[in-house]
Amino acid sequence: MAAPGEVLRNVAIFGALSDETLAFLNDRLEHVFVPAGELFFEEGEMGEAVYVLESGRAEVEKCREGRRIVLASLEAGACFGEIALVAICPRSASVRAVEDCRAARLANGVLFELHGRDLEQFTLLQMNLGREIARRLNDTSELLFQHMLVEAERDALISGRLGHALK
Repeated sequence: MAAPGEVLRNVAIFGALSDETLAFLNDRLEHVFVPAGELFFEEGEMGEAVYVLESGRAEVEKCREGRRIVLASLEAGACFGEIALVAICPRSASVRAVEDCRAARLANGVLFELHGRDLEQFTLLQMNLGREIARRLNDTSELLFQHMLVEAERDALISGRLGHALK
């Protein structure tokens, strides 16, 4: 587990923030325990905080028609739920503890405090959030493209077999 005051220091969205701002944010962190098998949050809930996993392992998942698909595995140091600090929208996925987890939780209301306190640091944090969300969108787009390539190859293979069988 990270030393007090160091939880946020090595997390990309908090990069380049001043020591004073990191201390301000750290003082407002809530440390939570989530037992194995339980949810940090559920898809569809309104997002109200970002989390930094301090210990344990968790998984990002989506469920449809009774099927659970794991989208990502999270280890200590991972940051998740960051869209809640930018957009007022429901969670796009659930995060479930695979092992007992400890995490630092930063409520989105703290950003309002930071905005009133230090507009420059608030802006830097917003830029960092935008970069992280853009990076994740880029990764997701690449995965979608790879999936579509596999589907196209499968369809071409099936069409080729059907065409050959009809001759």
